[in-house]
Amino acid sequence: MDVMEAILSRRSIRRYTDEPVPEEVITELMEAAMSAPSASNQQPWQFVIINDRRILDEIPKFHPYAHMLKEASWAIAVCGDQNLATMSEYWVQDCSAATQNILIAAHARGLGAVWLGVYPREERAKTAQKLLGLPEHVIPLCFISIGYPAEKKPPANRYDASRVHRNRW
Repeated sequence: MDVMEAILSRRSIRRYTDEPVPEEVITELMEAAMSAPSASNQQPWQFVIINDRRILDEIPKFHPYAHMLKEASWAIAVCGDQNLATMSEYWVQDCSAATQNILIAAHARGLGAVWLGVYPREERAKTAQKLLGLPEHVIPLCFISIGYPAEKKPPANRYDASRVHRNRW
């Protein structure tokens, strides 16, 4: 699948088969994540790879949109490390770019995935920090559920020319 096809056909997948996703595929997703651009090349990200069923089942208890994790093979917590964020105001953008790379790479590999926002919801972030044993300076931006899709969604054409401006508004 070429990159434009992957971008234009990627959809949020919330249903998964019970087929396990191999560890080496998760490593590929991490390579994609860490290839994201970041402000001043600070790379303030940390990732927690989750396949412990008890942890996956615990997340929906505090994240109201995370019920698909009960079917997912894996989840990835994308976190911003404030000790690595030399330009602290950009960590969210940097980690968001890494998250998008994971989503596109997962889709290109035939996986389903969905972005589950945590930050800036303070209660979600604090609960996720505690559940994952994160140090205080590591803030969870989101979870990404990962699995082989048990649903198929057609591409959504979201292009809207009225939102494109040339040179000025």
